[in-house]
Amino acid sequence: MTSASEVRRILALYDATEKRNISTYILGIMLYKFGLEQFNGSVVTMATDRFKADHTFGKLAVLTGLNYAMQCVGAILIAPLVKKAPTRTVLSAAIFIFSIMSAVLLVVDAATGGKIKANNNDQVEYGSWNPNGLFPIYIISGIAYGMVELIRRVIPRDIVGANPEKLRRMDALVHIMYELSGTGGAFASTQLIAKLGNNYSFIITPPLFALAAIVWYQISALSFGVRDFQAGGPVVIGREQRNPLIGYTLAVIEGFRLFILSIIKGAQLVLLHRKYVWLFFSYSVALHCHRYLENAIAPIYARRALNNSSLSQALVAFSNLGELFGALFVFIFASNVKTPIPWLRLDALLLMIIWVVPFFKREQHGTIIAYQLGACFIPISFGWAAGDVSLAAYIQSSLTHSDDEDDSQVSSLGSIMAFLYSAYIIIYAVISKVLGDYVDRVIVRKGSVYDALIHVGGIHFSVLAFIILVSTFVPKGAFAFNPEIIHMNERPGVSDRYNVEARKAQPSDDEGSEEKLAP
Repeated sequence: MTSASEVRRILALYDATEKRNISTYILGIMLYKFGLEQFNGSVVTMATDRFKADHTFGKLAVLTGLNYAMQCVGAILIAPLVKKAPTRTVLSAAIFIFSIMSAVLLVVDAATGGKIKANNNDQVEYGSWNPNGLFPIYIISGIAYGMVELIRRVIPRDIVGANPEKLRRMDALVHIMYELSGTGGAFASTQLIAKLGNNYSFIITPPLFALAAIVWYQISALSFGVRDFQAGGPVVIGREQRNPLIGYTLAVIEGFRLFILSIIKGAQLVLLHRKYVWLFFSYSVALHCHRYLENAIAPIYARRALNNSSLSQALVAFSNLGELFGALFVFIFASNVKTPIPWLRLDALLLMIIWVVPFFKREQHGTIIAYQLGACFIPISFGWAAGDVSLAAYIQSSLTHSDDEDDSQVSSLGSIMAFLYSAYIIIYAVISKVLGDYVDRVIVRKGSVYDALIHVGGIHFSVLAFIILVSTFVPKGAFAFNPEIIHMNERPGVSDRYNVEARKAQPSDDEGSEEKLAP
């Protein structure tokens, strides 16, 4: 464990204002995550219960895929506002919008005759609304979700600057508290669905989101200058200066254009350069595996193997617990493991645990099985979280120096992250739809889901785990068990400078500089 002197050294990295802002940010994000688990858990279980049996998991894949796609749209819509207003103000407004959207489904269900489930009744009384109505609600919610998620990825560097160790430790600490709240939220979601029904189990989400908006507004109006996500400032010319709506519309159009340019530039950088190509597999493919575990494997097993869709949230809770442990390990060993390579290799190996799912014992009570199987989800998500936290911080710290010397419209950091996230969405949307339809066909034909789980779980994850593992040997310097340096930067010398800073844990020379980041 970290010694007392090491703890004091870590605390000394941050000044009083940074500590206050980090604490406030973490409190808000815990409220947000707790409410988010209620909302997402309710929508997913409602979809698995209400969609027709022969199309359940194919339509669920489309529903979640569209939600993720709309997150990119939300990021683009929010980017012009972040240029003009403090991060905390835009973040608070975005989560307040999400609060309103999460309440719409409650209102619709109540207005069409839906009722809260009685404690002694297992039957959920839904309103008369068409279950396909989940699509527009979840799509619009995805836009609000994307707004919040973009700012979540920007604000750490606003708060602590570009120092590598400060970023790694803050990212890890935030992830720990985020997943602590997510674990509690997922367990609570299971209980609330059982008590209230999945049409009212997220009744606490709107007030929690509103409270998070109030808390986040208490963050300082951070003094890191006007942020430019894409290019040289907002688009305001002529009468657009007098009409904010026109100016914002033009900025959004420009945002879409530059986002496409970011993806194109990111694809060129990632796919045509050895120092970046491995990120496609280690980030995008690994993120797909994690999302598929929680959004497909868990609902499929809960609904078709355990006959209780609410137990999918119990599985997700254990997955969140694994993420918490993974982020905690990165926080503790940030000084010992200087690159994400060891964590990514561990992630690939731990994905093999998925093979227990189709062969797990079936004779006990469903809740007991869910908790026992959930324990197997812990190491799987541990590996992913450790790799994700360390990789995200490493990319931010490494490419920031390249961006400071980059005069193009879209930065290397922004374009690579835009491409990687967009690639993940495409991978998830295509694979989850194909596999979802396959699961539906197997269930209709054989009446059992276990044969399908062998393919969509075991074989699917094994192939991707092998690809992720091989990708970690691609960058120069990565053949060591725990490499000190891997070369990721555009210009010679930048990588060495980064690693010197990481070892010394001193503030970066460019701390406080403007950040260029694509949504």
